[in-house]
Amino acid sequence: MILPAGGAPLVHSAGRVRLRRKTGSHVLRLASFDISARFQSPAAKTGAEAAFGLFCAIVMVALRAMLDTVADGAGPFAMVYPTVLIATLFGHWRGGLVAYLFSFFYAWWYVLPYSGSFEFALAKDATRVAINAICVAVIAILAESFRSAVQRATETRDAEIARRGMLMAELEHRTKNNFALIVSLLDIQRRRTSDAAVAQAIEQASGRVHTFARAYANLVDSQGEGSSVEMDVYLPEVVRRVTEGAFLDNVRVETRIDPCTLSRQVAVGIGLFVNEALTNCAKYAFPDGRGGSIEVSFACQGEGAWIATVRDDGVGEAAETAPASAAGGMGSGLMVAFARQAGATFEAVSQDVGHCVTVASHR
Repeated sequence: MILPAGGAPLVHSAGRVRLRRKTGSHVLRLASFDISARFQSPAAKTGAEAAFGLFCAIVMVALRAMLDTVADGAGPFAMVYPTVLIATLFGHWRGGLVAYLFSFFYAWWYVLPYSGSFEFALAKDATRVAINAICVAVIAILAESFRSAVQRATETRDAEIARRGMLMAELEHRTKNNFALIVSLLDIQRRRTSDAAVAQAIEQASGRVHTFARAYANLVDSQGEGSSVEMDVYLPEVVRRVTEGAFLDNVRVETRIDPCTLSRQVAVGIGLFVNEALTNCAKYAFPDGRGGSIEVSFACQGEGAWIATVRDDGVGEAAETAPASAAGGMGSGLMVAFARQAGATFEAVSQDVGHCVTVASHR
């Protein structure tokens, strides 16, 4: 993707837009499914639960009829157990009770000899029916207990997620305020000093804080509060934010980012590295309105291996003041720190034409 100084995308290098995966937004979790959850009034909930229990019993009757064509009378109460279990788990105890009564008495009336009667062909069938009735009731009680426990756990989890989300939003707000406060204090100190060298150093420090603030805001806006970051979504946004205000129209920025998901800590380190590298390009690579191009690439090399590169065709070693080429410069020191945060190594190569910096994961 090529970005002009205004930041608008002109060309998609891969010719496609990769949609972010939606994790579970359209997937109904079986463990938390509740047939009556969509209804508001108690009467509607009760009706939905009873109807679901009846539906489960009718499905059992249909399956029982199919089974009787190949094994007539086999296991009269066998299919009652899963029917009551399903009805109770997803239709509460009311659904389980309706399914219990309907399916159990159906099996007694139609399946157990004599068919079409509650009479027993054998004297021991009475005990058989009583034992099955008790066992099915135990299944229903256990299923309701399990369902209630899962519901309480889900509600507790959702409440904790909401609480943490509120705390994270507050932390994010305070962090942004802290960045702004630091910049304001530095600006006040810069205006009070009469030493040009000190004023320049304070201005550079203020610019670094702005860099950190932009990278932080970009990560929060594009990726939320997750523990992993999709680099083909995150890095182009980092590049766009720097490009919008840092380069003239005659400097183009091209990005080539492989799809890759990394941990949040590693992604932050890479994002800050790219941010700092582009900031240095804006300051030193294209002096006096000179035009040129910058390429930002990120390549995944399998099993957690990756390499990020920022390459420009600017003045290179011709700029004696370029701090990125100086081993002890502030820009180089920050890049080393960012590479260390990402668990990677940093390398800078200056040439007669252009400059290149890379950060690569440890092999």
